[in-house]
Amino acid sequence: MATRLPLIEAAPGQQLPSLPRTAWIEIDLDALVSNLRLLQSSLPSGIRLEAVVKGDAYGHGAVPVARALVAAGVRSLSVATFDEGLELRQAGISVPILVLFPIPPELVPDAMRLCLSVTAGDQTLLERTLAVLDSLDGAAVPADRELPIHLEVETGLGRGGLHSTDVPAAAAAIGASPRARLTGLWSHLQAAGDPGRTSAQAARLGVASSLLEEVGMTMPDRHLAASGGLLAASAPNYDVVRIGLALYGIVPDGLTVDERHAAVAAGLRPILSLRARPVRVTELPAGTGISYGPTFVTSRPSRVATLPLGYADGLPRSLSNKAQVLVRGGRVPAVGTVAMDAVMVDVTDVPGAPVSVDDEFTLIGSQGSETIDAVEVAQWGNTISYEIVTAMSGRLPRVYYAAARAVQMRTVACDLGLDGGEIVGPDALTSEEEPGSLGCE
Repeated sequence: MATRLPLIEAAPGQQLPSLPRTAWIEIDLDALVSNLRLLQSSLPSGIRLEAVVKGDAYGHGAVPVARALVAAGVRSLSVATFDEGLELRQAGISVPILVLFPIPPELVPDAMRLCLSVTAGDQTLLERTLAVLDSLDGAAVPADRELPIHLEVETGLGRGGLHSTDVPAAAAAIGASPRARLTGLWSHLQAAGDPGRTSAQAARLGVASSLLEEVGMTMPDRHLAASGGLLAASAPNYDVVRIGLALYGIVPDGLTVDERHAAVAAGLRPILSLRARPVRVTELPAGTGISYGPTFVTSRPSRVATLPLGYADGLPRSLSNKAQVLVRGGRVPAVGTVAMDAVMVDVTDVPGAPVSVDDEFTLIGSQGSETIDAVEVAQWGNTISYEIVTAMSGRLPRVYYAAARAVQMRTVACDLGLDGGEIVGPDALTSEEEPGSLGCE
């Protein structure tokens, strides 16, 4: 039975579902699809865009994001771990899914049942994976089911993959297993904005490709470029381009965008906003220490608002006394040490009536003509935008918007669809894909 919850006014003209706390994330699914269209327009005909939704879709919510992308025409997804692929399958996502990091060999039967493609980047783990495959019987996994394997090539990142000269033997071992199939050959760029390094990496992947051709093997899909490689136009597109950060409206930090893609980069819109309402606003006398330490002491009588989110929600302590926050369309400073569950903001100089617990603050996003994006927050915290968005904790409620209305809410305790202000329950979110239509290649 549907549970009705009242809607509260979030901002003029916008409705927000009743939430378990007054700090939340808003995700704009229309902006996500707009970003997708822009990025697809920059790809040559025949090149597939594979959406990367690892790390809970870079902190944005893997299942809602994947559903929106698949509905918009995305034909394949990438994740980092087996359980990320499992989460998507349990949610009814049926397109092909590639797990980018090698899985434990004992999970191979489960990967086959779920129609997940896996990565092999280490000879020992590949041998163990093939041994598990060769020991399977028809009762464990349907006899006609194969395991799609993508070989990762070490081209210079120093993190994973087989050396180019080892690729033919690995491919031959996969070909000799009746239940395995080589479906991909890939690598990952170390510095997409560095043409020299990128060219060298592409050449090493080219060597691996040539070695396969020399022994007469059919060339699998190849993929090297991700968001940075695409926007910097520094790497070959090959057959597939894996796009993560740019889908979420963020250009990789410090990247010099190629002029051919400048309009695309400029048109990308961040899809995540982080907002909060205070749990206390009070006047404090001069000489009052704020938060732990204290690392900030008021030098004058001050009005201070306490926002109910902190480093347990993904705000790094390195933002202490550095971050700024938007309220009433203007910037105010965060003061004191960021705590596990709270950050304090000095609102003394905000014009107009005194700031109250009814005011909405924006930590990432826009208010009026002002914007604070993840790149700026990362600069304050001496990190990168990837870390800022992926660190957003699961305990922060996420509200998903499409066509200017809330369509889904995810909290620690529930994952619910919203229809005209009514919480309709998780059954309404299940995919309509028919059983058995999983993305087995």
